[in-house]
Amino acid sequence: MTAASSRRFDLIAFDWDGTLFDSTQLIVRCIQEAVRDVGGAVPSPEAAAWVIGMALPQALARAAPDVPPSQYAELANRYRVHYAQHQDDLSLFDGVLPMLAHLKASGHLLAVATGKSRRGLNHVLATAQLKGVFDASRTADETAGKPDPLMLHELMAEFDLPPERVLMVGDTTHDLEMARNAVCASVGVAYGAHDSEGFAPLAPLFVAPTVARLDAWLSEHA
Repeated sequence: MTAASSRRFDLIAFDWDGTLFDSTQLIVRCIQEAVRDVGGAVPSPEAAAWVIGMALPQALARAAPDVPPSQYAELANRYRVHYAQHQDDLSLFDGVLPMLAHLKASGHLLAVATGKSRRGLNHVLATAQLKGVFDASRTADETAGKPDPLMLHELMAEFDLPPERVLMVGDTTHDLEMARNAVCASVGVAYGAHDSEGFAPLAPLFVAPTVARLDAWLSEHA
């Protein structure tokens, strides 16, 4: 049996924040500070975390329902200012780089499907440790925000793959719902932005409590 024929999936698409990148708490604080800056009612940590993974304008509007649409541009700008002050303090979760190396060695195509902006994703992907790791990426500002399946549809088209050969890995219900909408399988991670107890209705194949368990599951089942 060849390596290709033994793989269940050809393409594994990862969410970024909260799945590969340890940024959940910073994003929560930046959302709260941005809302405070424009005079809105500061969301709870849980409410701010819930919108992670969505496209930024949609996420901020949901996190700050009392802020009028006329202030959305200012709200988004204040978020970017706060995030930029600390983005270089963040890092990949321990174990992510070896996991990605294992998947590359097994012949999988790797992609990022994220609610980040293209500018923000390019900033982190330009680091030496990540150059050449991913074969493709999609961001919410160039396609559509989650749970719209457009990101995954475009990735499937780029590599001429059917949905059953694509796996989505993410830490939010938005990620898993996007996979369901694209008729792709999904795996959830329980160490990110959303409480994994809410994942069950979206039928992920597995919910990983740690990166190490995610690596082990992917090595055996993907």
